[in-house]
Amino acid sequence: MHFHPDYESKKAKVLECIAHFERQGQDVLQGDRNTIKSFKIDGEKINIKSFKIPNGFNAFVYKFIRKSKAKRSFKYAEKLLDANILTPFPIAYIEVFSTVGLTESYYISKHIDYDFDFRDLIHQPKFPDRVNILWQFTEFTFRLHENNVNFYDHSPGNTLIVKKGDHKYDFYLIDLNRMSFGPMDFDKRMHNFRRLWLSKTMVKIMSEKYAALYNKTYDETHALMLKYSRQFQRKIDRKKIRRAGRKLRL
Repeated sequence: MHFHPDYESKKAKVLECIAHFERQGQDVLQGDRNTIKSFKIDGEKINIKSFKIPNGFNAFVYKFIRKSKAKRSFKYAEKLLDANILTPFPIAYIEVFSTVGLTESYYISKHIDYDFDFRDLIHQPKFPDRVNILWQFTEFTFRLHENNVNFYDHSPGNTLIVKKGDHKYDFYLIDLNRMSFGPMDFDKRMHNFRRLWLSKTMVKIMSEKYAALYNKTYDETHALMLKYSRQFQRKIDRKKIRRAGRKLRL
């Protein structure tokens, strides 16, 4: 286990939460792969993410070859905060190993009381202050790219948004275990927008802002962002059609 120095004094209480994870805590997310629950420690709300137990091969990989998702989440959170990119504060990660591999892993972070997430901007075209929020989100993504962050899961549910007043917003990245760090050329930058499920109007608004920030023309920025967005959406739609066809045959 590894704790941030600011939370070493709370180690015993965090471990107690882990010990009672199945029976206590408030559900934040109950997924097929991972579970997130919130707990209160000394009046402070924390989130504990329990990662799915890996299969035999991946268990071996996460012990001997590659960092676990919990450890990556913690390390990546530290890197983001060092670059002044917001993410819930990393408290600790905990790994449990058998002789042959990883059996359990947990990532612990501070809870964020957010106002909405990026999905609301997609599903509500008349969302208050929507254009301004999209501009600021584009600036936030530009800062990611300028800091050489390629966030592979840059998708609608992975950015929490907090109102700051005076039409200003803070953006917090979550679900951090899949990212890399290195130079981001124009193609990689536009490709990084593909999972956000942008409408044509959103592509227009965001590509105009990004073009101004990156000193590219609107036309080339819009064309490439739209291309990757549509490619990804068609790919997901084809998968849905194939799954629906298999269910009908059954």
